[in-house]
Amino acid sequence: MSAGDRDDGPRTLKTVTMASRVIDAVRERGGVGVSELATQLEVSKSTAYIHLKTLEENGLLVQRDDRYELAFEFSVLGESARNRSPLYRYGKPKVDELADETGQYTHIVTEENGRGINLYQVKGETGVDGDYQSAKLQQRDHLHYTASGKAILASLPRDRVAEIVDRHGLPAQTANTITDRETLFDELETIRDRGYAYNDEEEIEGFCAIGVPVRNPDDDVLGSLSVSAPAQFMRDEQARERLSERVMRSANVIEVNINMSS
Repeated sequence: MSAGDRDDGPRTLKTVTMASRVIDAVRERGGVGVSELATQLEVSKSTAYIHLKTLEENGLLVQRDDRYELAFEFSVLGESARNRSPLYRYGKPKVDELADETGQYTHIVTEENGRGINLYQVKGETGVDGDYQSAKLQQRDHLHYTASGKAILASLPRDRVAEIVDRHGLPAQTANTITDRETLFDELETIRDRGYAYNDEEEIEGFCAIGVPVRNPDDDVLGSLSVSAPAQFMRDEQARERLSERVMRSANVIEVNINMSS
C-alpha cells in the first residue's frame, strides 16, 4: 500500500473514501453520468469513469443507458444488516400491532454514527399519506427533531450527545425545532424524568410524535419505538397520555423479549 493511498489520519484508504463519496452521489441524485459525477466531485472524467466502472464490476452499481444507478445488491446487504438487529427482530411485531391499534404511523429507529436509521415503519389505517414518510426509510434523520431521536439521545451519556451535536449540528426543520444546545439538554432531562419523548411539530408541521427508548439487558439503548400522528390528535392531552402509555408498554415488551433471548 503506497503512502498516496492513505489519508494523514489513522490509516484510512483514500480510494475507499472516494468510493463512498461516489455511492452517496449516486444515491442522492438517483443516478449519475460520468460528466455529472466529475463535476460534483471535482475530479477528472477519467477518474470518475474508473470509480463508476469499478463499482459496477463489483456489483454495487448498474449502468442504464449513460447513467449509473445503485444496484439492488444494497437491498441484500441492508436486509442482512437489519435482520441481525434484535431491535428489528423483536420490535417488528410490536410495530405492526401498534399501527393496527392506533391507526397511525409507527416506527422503530436506531442510532448509527450520530444519525437516526429507520429500521421498520408501518402506516396505520388512518395514517396520513405523504412522500415524506415514505422517504424516511431511505434517509438518515437528525436525532434532535424527532421523537424517536430524542428518546435515543436522552438515553445516551451527555458527552456522547455533545459529540453528536458537535458533528451534525442542530439544524432547524420547522419553526418548532430545538436549535439551542442547552435547550436540548434541558429537554432530554425532561424526557428521562417523563419516560418518553414528544415531538411537537419539530420535524413536520402539523405532525407530532411520541418516542420511547428500547434498551438491552446491559441497559444500553438499542433504539426507540415511536408513533406519529396529526397534531390535532396529539393536542388532546388525554389521548396523548393514553398513547404514550401504550407506546411505553410496547417498548417494555420488546425489551423483555430481547432480554429473554439473550
